[in-house]
Amino acid sequence: MRSQIKGTRTVPRLSVFRSARHIYVQAVADDVGQTLAAASTLSPELKERLGRMKKSEAAREVGKLVSERLKAAGVERVVFDRGRYLYHGRVKALADAAREAGLKF
Repeated sequence: MRSQIKGTRTVPRLSVFRSARHIYVQAVADDVGQTLAAASTLSPELKERLGRMKKSEAAREVGKLVSERLKAAGVERVVFDRGRYLYHGRVKALADAAREAGLKF
């Protein structure tokens, strides 16, 4: 998947990585090799709030946070890169929350 998707500064690639406990997302401009925004369940803004949440609920919060950070950077459109993960569960929850917060895929 990742080899077929390229992000630019105006339409970055929203790359997702998930481990057994955490989920990470970053917006990458491949043309300049720069990360425009990033968020994860380990982000200081979220870490305390996520205490006893389910993993899919935490993924929704991460999606909202990355959307807010991208909007602050002036980005409204992204290309979603789910990597090797199926569009299901936590990955879908993150994408849906980012869409609800105003990002366009």
